[in-house]
Amino acid sequence: MANKNDSRRTIAQVLGFLRPYRLLVALSLLFAFITVALTLYLPILIGDAVDFIIGPGEVYFDRIASLFGLMGAVILCNALSQWLMNVCNNHITYRVSMDIRSRAFAQVERLPLSYLDAHPYGEIISRIVADVDQLSDGLLMGFTQLFTGVMTIAGTLLFMLRINLKIALVVILITPVSLLVANFIANRTYAMFKLQSETRGELTAHVDEMIGGQKVVQAFGRQAQSQAVFDGINQKLQACSLRATFFSSITNPATRFVNGLVYAGVAIVGAMVAMGGGITVGRLSTFLSYANQYTKPFNEISGVVTELQNALSCAARVFALIDQQPQVPDAPDARVLENPRGAVELSHVDFSYKPDQRLIEDLNLSVEPGQRIAIVGPTGCGKTTIINLLMRFYDVNSGSIQVDGTDIRDITRGSLRQNYGMVLQETWLRTGTIRENLLFGHPEATEEEMIAAAKAAYAHSFIQRMPQGYDTVITEDGGNLSHGQKQLLCIARVMLALPPMLILDEATSSIDTRTEQKVQRAFARMMEGRTSFIVAHRLSTIQNADRILVMKDGHIMEQGTHRELLEKQGFYAHLYNSGLAPAGMPGPGAG
Repeated sequence: MANKNDSRRTIAQVLGFLRPYRLLVALSLLFAFITVALTLYLPILIGDAVDFIIGPGEVYFDRIASLFGLMGAVILCNALSQWLMNVCNNHITYRVSMDIRSRAFAQVERLPLSYLDAHPYGEIISRIVADVDQLSDGLLMGFTQLFTGVMTIAGTLLFMLRINLKIALVVILITPVSLLVANFIANRTYAMFKLQSETRGELTAHVDEMIGGQKVVQAFGRQAQSQAVFDGINQKLQACSLRATFFSSITNPATRFVNGLVYAGVAIVGAMVAMGGGITVGRLSTFLSYANQYTKPFNEISGVVTELQNALSCAARVFALIDQQPQVPDAPDARVLENPRGAVELSHVDFSYKPDQRLIEDLNLSVEPGQRIAIVGPTGCGKTTIINLLMRFYDVNSGSIQVDGTDIRDITRGSLRQNYGMVLQETWLRTGTIRENLLFGHPEATEEEMIAAAKAAYAHSFIQRMPQGYDTVITEDGGNLSHGQKQLLCIARVMLALPPMLILDEATSSIDTRTEQKVQRAFARMMEGRTSFIVAHRLSTIQNADRILVMKDGHIMEQGTHRELLEKQGFYAHLYNSGLAPAGMPGPGAG
């Protein structure tokens, strides 16, 4: 029952995407009707031609010749209407697929980060790309064959009933066998194709993850284990695909068997009626042609039903993504944050990613405009979590975060984030030119401003050495650059945008010591008069911060300047004096 309800809900959603193209659907149905009508009219003309052959020497050639001319016109019109029907079907199918993909991708950008963090990227990609492809294939087959098949069945029945009721009853009595076969197969294929689609997504996610981390896999010699996991999922996909294909492959032989029964029944009964003078030989030939045309759509429709089951199972996965609860929208009266002074206050903030695992509890922090706040602490203490909360990637469970006295939940997300500049240890660059990447956050910047930002980040010199300079195309995620070069470009990108507040999450972790010293001086200039949050793992990079927060288990254990914390001889002093701080402090993402 659940499967049927899911299938009905999915069909209703597909029909919702079809609604904007109802004119094309109407045209497709019209051309399908014309195609079927002309296809059914042709056997009548052939039957008439047969009846004009009375016997030896008794052939009405003039009438047959005129029928041949009419047949030619019918065939040409049939071909034209069939072509126009296919044009409409193609437009409907691929426009609907485009709309569904666009809606799915737009939904991904509206989803809370908690959903994206909990689902493998490859699995989400599989839904948007592979599953929509399967849906479009099913829709195309449905429009191309389902409508014409149903119309052909109805039309041939009407024509046969007009020609001879007794012979038509033979066809009608055998028809339920085809319907039972199609229903039997359809009831068993939906769940199988759904499992196949889910397993395909699981395989895509694993491949995406392993290819993205292939250097790490090879460095730790985990190729065999990775292959074993792949083989396990691949074998699971093979097994469920075979089961789904087995039931769908029953369709053709089963319906062909029923087709043979119908044709044999019509031939035997028709011959007996013809011998009794109840029907002419020409009309019997027309009837046999109709019997063949009548049974053929059952074969096609049962195949279409199988393909549609696959398409619906894929559509259900796509719609499950589209129907996910998006992030809490901006409040109707949310204001746009413009030219903030940079006063930030965290008041009694509680937050946890999972309800049963407490992380940040009763966190209080007051930051004056232009202050540089450094955050240090062991893995999992909440450093990166504070950054996520400041940027409102996640909302606090209780308490509040305010910018210039306004709760950030009363500020539009877009304007809040535009006023922060982020440089992370984990770099992100899009496929395109270096110029396009630098202008990503400030598209209207001039050439001079872009070059000045690159020089300030000490990226200009290596950019000039690239084959086409600023127009050099970099591959996905900067694959043709060193990690240090990618980080310099990310720093230059923020320096070009130069927002009033900054977040630096170990922004110089992949830069050599000499360049780091230069970049630190550039950061110092950039941070002048700007509220800055610095997540640090090398304590040598934060000694000049106005305040250092030492965190542990979601709480601020100590805070003060570098000198004040050393004088306290507490946890910070222990880290600094032990000599473990530069190498022992973990990277971002742990907090």
